[in-house]
Amino acid sequence: MTRPVSALTRSSRHELHPVLLATADAAQRTYLHARAAHSRAELEAVIGIGADGTPTMYIDDLVETAILEVSAAHGVNVLSEEAGFIDHGSALTLVIDPLDGSANAAAGVPLACFSAALAEENHFTQALTRWLDGNRQWAAAHGTTVGPEPLRTTGRSDLSGAALSLLRPQTANRSAWDRLSRQAGRVRVLSCSTLESALVLTGAVDAFADPGGDVHRLVDLAAAVVLADAAGGCVLDAHDRPIELDLDLTHRWSGIVAATSELAHAVQAQIAG
Repeated sequence: MTRPVSALTRSSRHELHPVLLATADAAQRTYLHARAAHSRAELEAVIGIGADGTPTMYIDDLVETAILEVSAAHGVNVLSEEAGFIDHGSALTLVIDPLDGSANAAAGVPLACFSAALAEENHFTQALTRWLDGNRQWAAAHGTTVGPEPLRTTGRSDLSGAALSLLRPQTANRSAWDRLSRQAGRVRVLSCSTLESALVLTGAVDAFADPGGDVHRLVDLAAAVVLADAAGGCVLDAHDRPIELDLDLTHRWSGIVAATSELAHAVQAQIAG
């Protein structure tokens, strides 16, 4: 069985706030136990509606509960997908996606992540995204990579022939999806936005986007903002809305994460039509 990541050096761990590592460990530990202990039907059972207005699966609840128990001990505020905002009177707010790719996770598809960004006085400064089925995580603090996984993009600026990762096509964004896919050299749909963002910011993919469907919540994009700063990438909204600390989880974005600003704006132009 895969075990929680422990390969970070002592010095690199010191650069991240302990709450990021502690909550990531709790998420992975609970996720792996849940996968071993419960059936797919049990894990994907909808048990309520989260603060973001979307259904909460049982596996979401298990992982988030473990995370909130750990984060409370650190005294930071928390903005989490299901529970919403928890105010501990701190100057620090942890914006968490406890389990991104819930449908993948419940089905046994190994494409799910824990992802969190730490905001200091409303400005995102640190982040960590961890692949829950493996031994990889991506972290940055104050514009610098933390840990052994390098953050660097492909540097690609041309959309034609680019490797893209996209959210699945829907009625509202089908035209934009088709325009982007015709330009691309390759298109992937992984159904895990935080993982897809990390793949852009490590140079595996040129760009990732929600093609104007307004599907993304802040928890989907917050970590990418910090990781992109360290990687030299670009994160923006297809409709130019600022991606910043916002405690209302019903707000939505169409996020674009790209190797360069030029590529991000080329993707944005295709979404605009």
